Amino acid sequence: MNRETLLESSATSSSVSLSKPIEIYVFVDPLCMNSWALQPLLRRLQVEYERYFTLKIVLHTSLAKTNSCCIVNMDDAKACKKNHPAFPSIALKAAEFQGKRAAFRFLSKLFEYTYLKKRNVLSFSVLVEIAESLGLDVDEFILDFSSHHVLRSLQVDLHLANEMEVEDAPSFVFFNENIEDEGLKVNGLHSYDIYEQILEEMVGHEITPDAPPTLDELFMRFDSLATNEIAKIYNIPEKSAERELKKQLLLQKIERLPLSNMTLWRKRIN
Repeated sequence: MNRETLLESSATSSSVSLSKPIEIYVFVDPLCMNSWALQPLLRRLQVEYERYFTLKIVLHTSLAKTNSCCIVNMDDAKACKKNHPAFPSIALKAAEFQGKRAAFRFLSKLFEYTYLKKRNVLSFSVLVEIAESLGLDVDEFILDFSSHHVLRSLQVDLHLANEMEVEDAPSFVFFNENIEDEGLKVNGLHSYDIYEQILEEMVGHEITPDAPPTLDELFMRFDSLATNEIAKIYNIPEKSAERELKKQLLLQKIERLPLSNMTLWRKRIN
């Protein structure tokens, strides 16, 4: 798992930013519940420590054993008959062609549709609906969805997983500034303090979290967040977070999305 080999063999790999000493590859499966559960930890890590690292999301989906059991509602009334277990991964790559932030937002919305709204994300029409909801260029998204460039991008992700000896999703691989050093691989889902500790060890000295952004800034960055997720970012009790969110709701700055087993909040769309 030497990064020098990776940089020689992968056209999409990039060198570590001179201003950020750590490079983190996060391998996820769009249809894996643990990958969804990782999302709040990853967002908090970005909010608090992003000045120390650059981040690359890499798909790790095994089509031979695709986790279709995660899809609860196969009778989705708005889903078309064009279904395939590979479609979510292909769609995510098509979104990535419209920018890194578009890919992050698409992945987040994909998780929301799968686990909270219980929609059939194996359906092409549902994936197009997600692209529309995010304000992506839908015509471009549909063209990219069926292009060989997207398939090539998926192949690159599979190649990275193979080179880094990643077998499971989610997994982290940390690299430091020394290109000859082996990467540090962390399989599975762990508590937030574990990722903090590893990042500090990789940096080589004590790291300090950045002050959290304002709620306005937070909702500009992330499309939707849960109450407990916001409470952890601001290190306040969940009830306090809910009070602040309700104030923003009364000011019509955000809106509440009550779902079956949790509440999401997002910036109000006028």
